[in-house]
Amino acid sequence: MNIGEKIRNAREDLDLSQEEIARQIPMSQSGYSKIERNVQEPSLMQLRRICQILNISADFLLALNFFNSLSENDLTLLYEIKSAIKKYSDKQEENN
Repeated sequence: MNIGEKIRNAREDLDLSQEEIARQIPMSQSGYSKIERNVQEPSLMQLRRICQILNISADFLLALNFFNSLSENDLTLLYEIKSAIKKYSDKQEENN
C-alpha cells in the first residue's frame, strides 16, 4: 500500500472529506487529492499536518518501521532468501 492509499484509508475511517482535510492543512482540495492519488508528494509541512489531523504516524505512512515489526522468524526467512539469491547469482556468473 502506498502513501496516498494509507492517507485515503485513514481519512475515510474518520469519515472526513478531502475538502475538510485540505482546509485544515491548509491547501487546495485538488492539491490534496493529488497526494491521495500519488500524483504529488506532500511537503514535509503537509505530511506533518496530515499525520496530526488523521492521528497517524509518519513512520506508518513512510513504512519506516517495517523491519522493526518483523519477528525473528521473518528476519531469518529474509536472510535465507537473500542468501539463496546470492548463491544463484554467483552460480549464474560462474556459468557466463
